[in-house]
Amino acid sequence: MVQKYIKYSGAAVALALVFHPPVAFAQQGQSTQWFVPGQVKPAGAPPTERQPSHTSGGPSASMPISGGDIGAEPNGKPVPLQVQLPPAPEIPPIPKGQATPAAIVGILSVPDVLRVSTAYQAAYKELNARGQKLNEDAQKEQAALRDMGQAFAAERSKLSPEQIRTKEKEIQERATEAQRKFGERNRIIQEAGQYVMMQINRTMEQVAQQVALSRGVNLVLNRAQILGTTADFDLTPAVVEVLNKALPSVVVPPDGVSPMAMKAPAAPATQATAPGKPATAPAKHSAQKP
Repeated sequence: MVQKYIKYSGAAVALALVFHPPVAFAQQGQSTQWFVPGQVKPAGAPPTERQPSHTSGGPSASMPISGGDIGAEPNGKPVPLQVQLPPAPEIPPIPKGQATPAAIVGILSVPDVLRVSTAYQAAYKELNARGQKLNEDAQKEQAALRDMGQAFAAERSKLSPEQIRTKEKEIQERATEAQRKFGERNRIIQEAGQYVMMQINRTMEQVAQQVALSRGVNLVLNRAQILGTTADFDLTPAVVEVLNKALPSVVVPPDGVSPMAMKAPAAPATQATAPGKPATAPAKHSAQKP
C-alpha cells in the first residue's frame, strides 16, 4: 500500500515541468502564414488564439466506433471511401476581374528576429528563472513525500489499522495538494509566456508590414518554408532594428499572477506633460535658407 502512495506522490510532482519559452516561440516561427503588406491589423487586436487540443479524458473531434475512428486503418492512416458521390453542382461562369499584381516577395525569419529581440530575451530570462524555481521546489516536495513514504513503511508494523489508514490518507492528501499547487504554478507560467508572445507577435507583424511597404514588397513569406534565397529578399535585419526600437521590452505578469487576473494596462503616454495640461505637439521649425 505504501508503495502505491510513493509512486502517486512522484507522479504528482512530475507536473512541475521546466518552462521553455523557446519551444513555444519556435513553433510561432514555423508558421506557414503569409500576409499582404498594407493590411495592418488594429493595434489592440490580439492574434488569433489556437483552440486547445482535447486530451484523452475529454471530448474528441472524432467519434470512436468499435475501438477505432471512422475511415481509419489500425495503423492510423485514412482509408479512401469507395462511394458514388452525388452529381457535382454546376459552376456559373465567372466574369473576368482585375488581375492580381505581380508578386514582389520578401523573406522573414521569425526565430532570427526573436534571437536578437531585446523584449523577447528579457522576458525569456525572467520566465525561465521562474520555471527553474518551480522545478527546484517540486524536487524538494518529491523528496519530502518519498521520506514520508519510507518512514511510514518502516513503522507500519507497529501501527494499528486505524493509524495506518490515517497515515495513508495524510500521504495521499499531501500528494494531491502537491499536484494541484505545482500544476497551478506551471499553468500561470505558461500563460505568462503566451501573454508575452502576444505582445511581441502583434508589434512584429506591424513592423514587418511597414518594412515591406517601405521596400515595395507585397508578399512576405516565412523563411522556414523556403528552400533557398538570397540576402536581397531578407527583411529580417530591418525588422529586428525597428522592432527593438518600437518594443524594447514587454509587460511580464508578476510572479504567481495570471495575465487573465491583471488589470488592462494603461496606454503609454507619448509625451510627458505637467499635471492638468494637455500634451502639445512639438513646434515646427522652418528650414533655414542657405
